[in-house]
Amino acid sequence: MRLGVLDVGSNTVHLLVVDAHPGARPLPAHSHKAELRLAQLLDESGAIGSEGVDKLISVVKEALQAAEDKGVENVLPFATSAVREASNADDVLARVKAETGVELQVLSGAEEARLTFLAVRRWFGWSAGKLLVLDIGGGSLEIAYGIDEEPDAAVSLPLGAGRLTAGWLPGDPPDPEDIRALRRHVRTEIARTVGEFSRFGRPDHVVATSKTFKQLSRIAGAARSAEGLYAQRDLKRQSLEAWVPRLAGMTTAQRAELPGVSEGRAGQILAGALVAEAAMDLFGVETLEICPWALREGVILRRMDHLPAV
Repeated sequence: MRLGVLDVGSNTVHLLVVDAHPGARPLPAHSHKAELRLAQLLDESGAIGSEGVDKLISVVKEALQAAEDKGVENVLPFATSAVREASNADDVLARVKAETGVELQVLSGAEEARLTFLAVRRWFGWSAGKLLVLDIGGGSLEIAYGIDEEPDAAVSLPLGAGRLTAGWLPGDPPDPEDIRALRRHVRTEIARTVGEFSRFGRPDHVVATSKTFKQLSRIAGAARSAEGLYAQRDLKRQSLEAWVPRLAGMTTAQRAELPGVSEGRAGQILAGALVAEAAMDLFGVETLEICPWALREGVILRRMDHLPAV
């Protein structure tokens, strides 16, 4: 069957169309993406303003049209931290449903971490052993650990690259004092969770997903996306530590000229790098591998698991 996953994230609204059936890997057929930056459209009360809701409804309608054009049989719509944490989330969800017919499922942070972990486990298989999975989104950082398809530990922290950039790094380039303050904040938040994971022992394989990690690995010399889905892409902590001060001294426009960094993400790549560096340091990770599958694939795989075998 042809499925569509509609992901309303903190940075983008992304429709991923795949051809899938039970027991087979989902094959991507089409991708439709719109940058919305919901996490940056919150007002002082933490609500998504009417202009932001209007934009959300507009891009959801565009995504539904794209799904129809591509012959999608079933759309799986979900929202993550930006909608989840908005003070007017219920009103936003009601308006989206009333004006588009789409009932967004709001995933908890732990659900995000578990579904991303499932996707990574399926990608690497059982031979990867105990997995530690890191995922930096626009609004949150997800961490999961386990040896099965369901992680033994899964947490979500409010350390997304977009959220932190908007709240901590107003300058362009940012003020060094602001960067130091953000670095302390990030490390304090992550350090609180390390004990929850370390009691399970060291992982056999450390994996990262998300656009932020992909762009950081590309900056550090990993294979270009044009080299294909199956090219191995790693990120070494030593390389990342060398890049953080360089990113800190650049303007957004200068970062956008780096290999693999999109103009829309250039402003928040420094905050993402600080989170990635802190996580790798505090968890004692020297090298991690980038996984091309993440939350959207996890949603698809979970859906396929519940379909009757043909």
